[in-house]
Amino acid sequence: MASSVAWLLLVTGGSVAYLSAARAERRAGRRWSRSRVTAFAVGAGLLAVAALPPVVAFAHHDLRGHMVQHVLVGMLAPLGLVLGAPVTLVLRTLSVPAARRVAAALRSRPVRVLSHPATAALLNVGGMAALYATPLYAATLSSPALHHAVHTHVLAAGCLFTWAVLAGPDPAPHAPPMRTRLGVLLVSVAAHATLGKLMYGHLLPLGTPHGPDEIRAAAQLMYYGGDLAEGLLAVALFATWYRRRGPWPTLRAERPGRRLPHLV
Repeated sequence: MASSVAWLLLVTGGSVAYLSAARAERRAGRRWSRSRVTAFAVGAGLLAVAALPPVVAFAHHDLRGHMVQHVLVGMLAPLGLVLGAPVTLVLRTLSVPAARRVAAALRSRPVRVLSHPATAALLNVGGMAALYATPLYAATLSSPALHHAVHTHVLAAGCLFTWAVLAGPDPAPHAPPMRTRLGVLLVSVAAHATLGKLMYGHLLPLGTPHGPDEIRAAAQLMYYGGDLAEGLLAVALFATWYRRRGPWPTLRAERPGRRLPHLV
Protein backbone atom coordinates (compact mmCIF):
# COMPACT_ATOMS: atom_id res chain seq x y z
CA MET A 1 0.00 0.00 0.00
CA ALA A 2 2.83 2.42 0.83
CA SER A 3 4.42 1.88 -2.57
CA SER A 4 1.07 2.54 -4.25
CA VAL A 5 0.68 5.84 -2.39
CA ALA A 6 4.25 6.88 -3.22
CA TRP A 7 3.67 6.03 -6.89
CA LEU A 8 0.46 8.06 -6.99
CA LEU A 9 2.19 11.00 -5.31
CA LEU A 10 4.99 10.93 -7.89
CA VAL A 11 2.49 10.83 -10.77
CA THR A 12 0.45 13.65 -9.22
CA GLY A 13 3.54 15.76 -8.59
CA GLY A 14 4.80 15.30 -12.13
CA SER A 15 1.39 16.14 -13.57
CA VAL A 16 1.05 19.29 -11.46
CA ALA A 17 4.54 20.42 -12.49
CA TYR A 18 3.76 19.82 -16.18
CA LEU A 19 0.40 21.61 -16.05
CA SER A 20 1.89 24.54 -14.13
CA ALA A 21 4.67 24.93 -16.71
CA ALA A 22 2.20 24.71 -19.59
CA ARG A 23 0.00 27.34 -17.94
CA ALA A 24 3.03 29.60 -17.45
CA GLU A 25 3.82 29.28 -21.16
CA ARG A 26 0.32 30.41 -22.09
CA ARG A 27 0.40 33.30 -19.63
CA ALA A 28 3.69 34.45 -21.14
CA GLY A 29 2.04 34.53 -24.57
CA ARG A 30 3.89 31.48 -25.88
CA ARG A 31 1.93 28.79 -27.65
CA TRP A 32 1.59 25.37 -26.02
CA SER A 33 -0.74 22.95 -27.75
CA ARG A 34 -3.75 21.63 -25.85
CA SER A 35 -3.24 18.32 -27.63
CA ARG A 36 0.12 17.98 -25.88
CA VAL A 37 -1.49 18.69 -22.52
CA THR A 38 -4.19 16.12 -23.26
CA ALA A 39 -1.66 13.49 -24.35
CA PHE A 40 0.43 13.98 -21.21
CA ALA A 41 -2.67 13.86 -19.01
CA VAL A 42 -3.73 10.56 -20.61
CA GLY A 43 -0.26 9.09 -20.07
CA ALA A 44 -0.17 10.23 -16.45
CA GLY A 45 -3.71 8.94 -15.95
CA LEU A 46 -2.72 5.48 -17.17
CA LEU A 47 0.21 5.48 -14.74
CA ALA A 48 -2.18 6.46 -11.96
CA VAL A 49 -4.54 3.61 -12.87
CA ALA A 50 -1.61 1.17 -12.66
CA ALA A 51 -0.87 2.51 -9.16
CA LEU A 52 -4.40 2.21 -7.78
CA PRO A 53 -4.46 -0.03 -4.68
CA PRO A 54 -6.82 -2.66 -6.20
CA VAL A 55 -4.60 -2.95 -9.30
CA VAL A 56 -1.44 -3.16 -7.20
CA ALA A 57 -3.01 -5.81 -4.94
CA PHE A 58 -4.12 -7.81 -8.00
CA ALA A 59 -0.62 -7.58 -9.48
CA HIS A 60 1.05 -8.77 -6.26
CA HIS A 61 -0.53 -12.23 -6.36
CA ASP A 62 -1.66 -12.75 -9.95
CA LEU A 63 0.47 -12.67 -13.11
CA ARG A 64 -2.49 -11.30 -15.04
CA GLY A 65 -2.58 -8.26 -12.78
CA HIS A 66 1.16 -7.84 -13.19
CA MET A 67 0.75 -7.94 -16.96
CA VAL A 68 -2.01 -5.31 -16.85
CA GLN A 69 0.41 -3.08 -14.97
CA HIS A 70 3.17 -3.86 -17.44
CA VAL A 71 1.04 -2.93 -20.46
CA LEU A 72 -0.11 0.30 -18.82
CA VAL A 73 3.28 1.39 -17.47
CA GLY A 74 5.61 0.20 -20.23
CA MET A 75 3.53 0.37 -23.40
CA LEU A 76 0.51 2.68 -23.26
CA ALA A 77 1.46 5.42 -20.78
CA PRO A 78 4.83 6.20 -22.48
CA LEU A 79 3.08 7.14 -25.73
CA GLY A 80 0.97 9.79 -23.99
CA LEU A 81 3.89 11.09 -21.93
CA VAL A 82 6.20 11.42 -24.94
CA LEU A 83 3.53 13.08 -27.09
CA GLY A 84 3.19 15.64 -24.31
CA ALA A 85 6.75 16.88 -25.13
CA PRO A 86 7.88 17.28 -21.50
CA VAL A 87 11.55 17.90 -22.40
CA THR A 88 10.60 20.79 -24.66
CA LEU A 89 8.54 22.26 -21.82
CA VAL A 90 11.50 21.88 -19.46
CA LEU A 91 13.77 23.64 -21.96
CA ARG A 92 11.34 26.54 -22.14
CA THR A 93 10.93 26.74 -18.38
CA LEU A 94 14.57 26.58 -17.27
CA SER A 95 16.93 29.51 -17.18
CA VAL A 96 19.00 29.97 -20.34
CA PRO A 97 22.25 28.53 -18.84
CA ALA A 98 20.42 25.50 -17.44
CA ALA A 99 18.54 24.95 -20.71
CA ARG A 100 21.80 25.09 -22.63
CA ARG A 101 23.23 22.37 -20.39
CA VAL A 102 20.19 20.17 -21.08
CA ALA A 103 20.53 20.85 -24.82
CA ALA A 104 24.22 19.92 -24.68
CA ALA A 105 23.32 16.67 -22.94
CA LEU A 106 20.82 15.86 -25.70
CA ARG A 107 23.60 16.30 -28.27
CA SER A 108 26.09 14.15 -26.33
CA ARG A 109 27.46 10.81 -27.52
CA PRO A 110 25.86 8.74 -24.71
CA VAL A 111 22.43 10.12 -25.60
CA ARG A 112 23.18 9.48 -29.28
CA VAL A 113 23.77 5.80 -28.49
CA LEU A 114 20.85 5.42 -26.09
CA SER A 115 18.38 7.24 -28.34
CA HIS A 116 19.08 5.13 -31.41
CA PRO A 117 15.93 3.08 -32.06
CA ALA A 118 17.89 -0.19 -32.10
CA THR A 119 19.38 0.50 -28.66
CA ALA A 120 16.03 1.61 -27.28
CA ALA A 121 14.34 -1.51 -28.70
CA LEU A 122 16.98 -3.73 -27.11
CA LEU A 123 16.43 -2.10 -23.72
CA ASN A 124 12.65 -2.31 -24.14
CA VAL A 125 11.97 -5.74 -25.63
CA GLY A 126 15.22 -7.19 -24.33
CA GLY A 127 14.24 -6.08 -20.85
CA MET A 128 10.92 -7.91 -21.18
CA ALA A 129 12.72 -11.05 -22.34
CA ALA A 130 15.12 -10.83 -19.40
CA LEU A 131 12.20 -10.45 -17.02
CA TYR A 132 10.06 -13.33 -18.22
CA ALA A 133 12.56 -15.80 -19.74
CA THR A 134 15.01 -15.78 -16.81
CA PRO A 135 14.63 -16.17 -13.02
CA LEU A 136 14.38 -12.36 -12.71
CA TYR A 137 10.59 -12.24 -12.40
CA ALA A 138 10.60 -14.95 -9.71
CA ALA A 139 13.21 -12.94 -7.81
CA THR A 140 11.00 -9.82 -7.84
CA LEU A 141 8.31 -11.71 -5.93
CA SER A 142 10.50 -11.78 -2.82
CA SER A 143 12.40 -8.49 -3.27
CA PRO A 144 10.41 -5.23 -3.14
CA ALA A 145 13.50 -3.22 -4.14
CA LEU A 146 14.01 -5.35 -7.25
CA HIS A 147 10.29 -5.14 -8.01
CA HIS A 148 10.40 -1.32 -7.97
CA ALA A 149 13.61 -1.28 -10.01
CA VAL A 150 11.95 -3.42 -12.68
CA HIS A 151 8.95 -1.09 -12.87
CA THR A 152 11.27 1.90 -13.15
CA HIS A 153 13.14 0.24 -16.00
CA VAL A 154 9.88 -0.70 -17.75
CA LEU A 155 8.65 2.91 -17.70
CA ALA A 156 12.01 4.43 -18.66
CA ALA A 157 12.61 1.92 -21.48
CA GLY A 158 9.08 2.41 -22.80
CA CYS A 159 9.49 6.19 -22.90
CA LEU A 160 12.93 5.93 -24.50
CA PHE A 161 11.69 3.54 -27.18
CA THR A 162 8.66 5.70 -27.97
CA TRP A 163 10.78 8.85 -28.27
CA ALA A 164 13.41 7.07 -30.37
CA VAL A 165 10.81 5.76 -32.83
CA LEU A 166 8.83 9.00 -33.09
CA ALA A 167 11.91 11.27 -33.07
CA GLY A 168 9.73 13.86 -31.41
CA PRO A 169 7.87 15.92 -30.51
CA ASP A 170 10.74 16.59 -28.11
CA PRO A 171 14.12 17.41 -29.72
CA ALA A 172 15.83 14.33 -31.19
CA PRO A 173 19.07 15.67 -32.69
CA HIS A 174 20.46 12.20 -33.51
CA ALA A 175 17.31 10.69 -35.02
CA PRO A 176 17.87 8.35 -38.01
CA PRO A 177 15.65 8.47 -41.11
CA MET A 178 12.04 7.33 -41.10
CA ARG A 179 12.79 4.03 -42.82
CA THR A 180 15.21 3.05 -40.03
CA ARG A 181 12.76 3.91 -37.27
CA LEU A 182 9.93 2.09 -39.03
CA GLY A 183 12.12 -0.97 -39.57
CA VAL A 184 13.06 -1.10 -35.88
CA LEU A 185 9.41 -0.76 -34.90
CA LEU A 186 8.45 -3.71 -37.13
CA VAL A 187 11.25 -5.86 -35.71
CA SER A 188 10.15 -4.93 -32.18
CA VAL A 189 6.56 -5.92 -32.97
CA ALA A 190 7.76 -9.32 -34.18
CA ALA A 191 10.05 -9.80 -31.16
CA HIS A 192 7.30 -8.84 -28.74
CA ALA A 193 4.84 -11.23 -30.38
CA THR A 194 7.41 -14.03 -30.30
CA LEU A 195 8.01 -13.49 -26.59
CA GLY A 196 4.27 -13.64 -25.92
CA LYS A 197 4.00 -16.93 -27.81
CA LEU A 198 6.99 -18.38 -25.94
CA MET A 199 5.39 -17.43 -22.65
CA TYR A 200 2.14 -19.10 -23.70
CA GLY A 201 3.73 -22.25 -25.10
CA HIS A 202 6.49 -22.80 -22.52
CA LEU A 203 4.66 -21.42 -19.46
CA LEU A 204 7.16 -18.65 -18.80
CA PRO A 205 8.21 -17.33 -16.36
CA LEU A 206 9.39 -20.49 -14.65
CA GLY A 207 9.78 -21.01 -10.93
CA THR A 208 6.71 -19.01 -9.89
CA PRO A 209 3.55 -19.94 -7.97
CA HIS A 210 1.36 -19.09 -10.99
CA GLY A 211 -0.63 -21.89 -12.59
CA PRO A 212 -0.65 -22.74 -16.34
CA ASP A 213 -4.02 -21.10 -17.04
CA GLU A 214 -2.94 -17.92 -15.28
CA ILE A 215 0.33 -17.77 -17.21
CA ARG A 216 -1.41 -18.35 -20.55
CA ALA A 217 -3.94 -15.61 -19.79
CA ALA A 218 -1.12 -13.23 -18.87
CA ALA A 219 0.72 -14.10 -22.08
CA GLN A 220 -2.41 -13.27 -24.06
CA LEU A 221 -2.71 -9.93 -22.27
CA MET A 222 0.89 -9.18 -23.15
CA TYR A 223 0.43 -10.26 -26.78
CA TYR A 224 -2.75 -8.31 -27.50
CA GLY A 225 -1.88 -5.38 -25.25
CA GLY A 226 1.41 -5.07 -27.13
CA ASP A 227 -0.47 -5.15 -30.43
CA LEU A 228 -2.67 -2.27 -29.27
CA ALA A 229 0.23 -0.17 -27.97
CA GLU A 230 2.44 -0.77 -31.02
CA GLY A 231 -0.48 -0.08 -33.35
CA LEU A 232 -1.05 3.28 -31.65
CA LEU A 233 2.67 4.02 -31.85
CA ALA A 234 2.64 3.25 -35.58
CA VAL A 235 -0.33 5.60 -36.07
CA ALA A 236 1.51 8.35 -34.17
CA LEU A 237 4.67 7.72 -36.21
CA PHE A 238 2.93 8.04 -39.56
CA ALA A 239 0.87 11.03 -38.40
CA THR A 240 4.05 12.82 -37.28
CA TRP A 241 5.84 11.88 -40.51
CA TYR A 242 2.97 13.10 -42.68
CA ARG A 243 2.68 16.39 -40.76
CA ARG A 244 6.40 17.08 -41.18
CA ARG A 245 6.63 16.17 -44.84
CA GLY A 246 3.23 17.22 -46.15
CA PRO A 247 1.40 15.36 -48.93
CA TRP A 248 3.19 12.49 -50.65
CA PRO A 249 6.13 12.08 -48.26
CA THR A 250 8.94 9.63 -48.99
CA LEU A 251 10.62 7.21 -46.62
CA ARG A 252 14.13 8.26 -47.53
CA ALA A 253 13.80 12.05 -47.54
CA GLU A 254 13.35 12.83 -43.88
CA ARG A 255 15.95 13.26 -41.15
CA PRO A 256 13.83 14.67 -38.32
CA GLY A 257 14.59 16.26 -35.02
CA ARG A 258 17.92 17.86 -35.88
CA ARG A 259 17.13 21.18 -34.21
CA LEU A 260 16.82 22.15 -30.60
CA PRO A 261 14.76 25.14 -29.48
CA HIS A 262 16.48 28.53 -29.61
CA LEU A 263 17.52 29.28 -26.05
CA VAL A 264 17.22 33.04 -25.82
